[in-house]
Amino acid sequence: MNIGNTDQRTIGFVGIGKMGLPMAHLLALSGRSVIAFDSNPDQVKRLRETSPSVAAAHSLKELAEKSQIIITILPDSRIVESVVVGSGDSLLAGIQPGTTLLEMSSGDPQVTKRLALQLAKQSVSVLDAPVSGGVARAITGELAIMVGGSETLLEQVRDILAVMGKAIHHVGPIGAGQAMKAINNMVSAGGFLIASEALQIGQRFGLEPQRMLDVLNTSSGRNNSTEVKFKPYVLSEKFDSGFSIELMVKDLGTAVSLANATETVAPFSAACLELWKKAHVELNQGADHTAIAKAVQNWSSSHDASKSK
Repeated sequence: MNIGNTDQRTIGFVGIGKMGLPMAHLLALSGRSVIAFDSNPDQVKRLRETSPSVAAAHSLKELAEKSQIIITILPDSRIVESVVVGSGDSLLAGIQPGTTLLEMSSGDPQVTKRLALQLAKQSVSVLDAPVSGGVARAITGELAIMVGGSETLLEQVRDILAVMGKAIHHVGPIGAGQAMKAINNMVSAGGFLIASEALQIGQRFGLEPQRMLDVLNTSSGRNNSTEVKFKPYVLSEKFDSGFSIELMVKDLGTAVSLANATETVAPFSAACLELWKKAHVELNQGADHTAIAKAVQNWSSSHDASKSK
């Protein structure tokens, strides 16, 4: 991390949530000028407690007027579109020609393409650059960043992205980063779901979950979920990885929509989405995505109860 940074560009950061807060903190820690905005002002206050050099914007218009680089990391593309070009207070109301927008949300690539075309008329450039790695890697600056858009533009902001991410992948034209992120989360969701079912099968047979994971993680069945998520979040029953089941369902929906748009036959992906939707309905509002393991257990328990009637 370059504490002696000489980049004079001001970075406007919109979305000081679970991911955005540590990412903005690292940018400030690197010596960059950061101005922040969130719909919840308390989040900006939290950021400034650890990063007092960060300025607080009182509106999106003010943030846009003072920034040469703008980062958005928000729950979905509907919110992004409202923030960027919505009626009333928006970035568009104050954005300056020559500004670069880094759209780092896990969003809809079609919406991002539309925004990029609209902003190009204002001489504003856009890259989509969603991230993977969760809160833990956001804190350490070791995220994977998937970038869609101009490679030339990427090189102009690579130093900024490198503060937040260890692996920066250019994957194609605008929207490609978000398409890649949705596909990545589809693979992750499938791996987590099948591992949850496997542990249920093993437990009901009499196998011990901890030992099952030890075997899986030294065998061909290992995946990111078995290696990284099950012991700290599922076996501990904490279910607090920091990524909600609602967001996972949203990303799965984006991936399946891409499959439909490309006329790709993807029956496993479609079935995976429906099971995650089912779990989302059954779990508490705001449940962590790792809590789907509880839903898998509940499905077996419900089946047992129906048999005993």
